[in-house]
Amino acid sequence: MAKQYWLMKSEPDAFSIDDLIKAKGQTSHWDGVRNYQARNFIKNGMKVGDLAFFYHSSCKVPGIVGTVEIITPPQPDPSAFDPKSPYFDAKSTQTHPRWYMVDVKFKQKFNDPITLESLRMNPLLKGFTLLNKGNRLSVMPVSFAQWQTILKMMSSPKDK
Repeated sequence: MAKQYWLMKSEPDAFSIDDLIKAKGQTSHWDGVRNYQARNFIKNGMKVGDLAFFYHSSCKVPGIVGTVEIITPPQPDPSAFDPKSPYFDAKSTQTHPRWYMVDVKFKQKFNDPITLESLRMNPLLKGFTLLNKGNRLSVMPVSFAQWQTILKMMSSPKDK
């Protein structure tokens, strides 16, 4: 199957791209997704080798700050089974998991974020899910054309 592209949101005070860079092997679980549509994108859409934009949300300047690669197939999210986790879900069980996650690996950090405002101003991104009014999804697909358009918007990347 062809490589697919995604956008994955995280609040930088919870988990930032810099946290991913500092993580062992520059890899981490992408866990804690608790929206069914975002979960379905992970569970039914993501494949090893897919690429994703890392998006900082709920911050002073929301925007795309870099890229990651999906390095594991979707798997049940263990945080849903841990009563001490803020992502615990008593209705999710090992035999019938409700929530899924993947592992991601750092690819690159942009020198400057591609801001939400600049994404909105780009006419080539009309119809991009992130820009839809009221969109709150933490994981969403990105078309190849959108991926290419967004990459062209960045200043020189700071590779790993």
